[in-house]
Amino acid sequence: MRIDLHTHTRASDGTQTAEELVRAAAEQGIDVLGVTDHDTTDAWAAAARTAEEVGITLVRGMEISTRHRGRGAHLLAYLADPTYPPLVTHLRKILDGRSSRVPAMLERLRAVGVAVDIADVRRAADGTAATGRPHVADALVALGVVPDRSTAFRRYLNPGRPAYVDRYAAPLVEMIRIVGEAGGVTVLAHPWGRHGPDCMPETAITELAGLGLAGLEVDHQDHTPADRERLRAIAQGLGLVVTGSSDHHGLGKHDHELGCNTTAPDQLERLLALAETASQLSGRSTPEVIG
Repeated sequence: MRIDLHTHTRASDGTQTAEELVRAAAEQGIDVLGVTDHDTTDAWAAAARTAEEVGITLVRGMEISTRHRGRGAHLLAYLADPTYPPLVTHLRKILDGRSSRVPAMLERLRAVGVAVDIADVRRAADGTAATGRPHVADALVALGVVPDRSTAFRRYLNPGRPAYVDRYAAPLVEMIRIVGEAGGVTVLAHPWGRHGPDCMPETAITELAGLGLAGLEVDHQDHTPADRERLRAIAQGLGLVVTGSSDHHGLGKHDHELGCNTTAPDQLERLLALAETASQLSGRSTPEVIG
């Protein structure tokens, strides 16, 4: 069984529609797919319809932008009630922060001689709920300023580069609690993928596990083999679920093909059992697994 629990559609910063993503996953032999767009559930309905059509199992989730100890951290939230008011409030603040920083980024690009208009970004975003840096990058590609999204980030949009602008991210500890209250479960996405172990040391992971974190995304393209070995040992020592996934963005991220990393079936079973318990404790109407 091939299980890929972290993918993105055009609802955030992927390049495929939900229908295209689910069909591509089925064609690639993925049995269980997690659709986890950044800070939005806009793709859930279309993904669910297509999953039923093609006979693939769908786990609905999202990747929430959070901050912990002054650094950004991404939190995968699975099977939470998306109407839970505290969750809705934070997601709206995050999405508003994404959109509001776009004009500031364009101003900074103009200051270094790169002319990009808001209309260019809107064309690249194509109505997505989570407009942000990837769509500015796509606009730069479309205008011929850079050859690809990665170059746009490296040259202009990453922290420390000329057009980077910070934005709101929810407190990680608070979001772990809120997702649990919404009947969902949380997995820390690629915890050592951006800044290495120093940004999320074992002591921090231990603290988060005690506060309700369910799992760690261990097998990810941004983790070295040594990172994976250490993270797996940490997860096992803390009793956390170990997941693996592609973090697929279609053409928006190279070397993240569907199924390049997968989750073991027994770990999926553990994750779904924890989600069922969280749903019952919350008393909320949570999404079912499709398939």
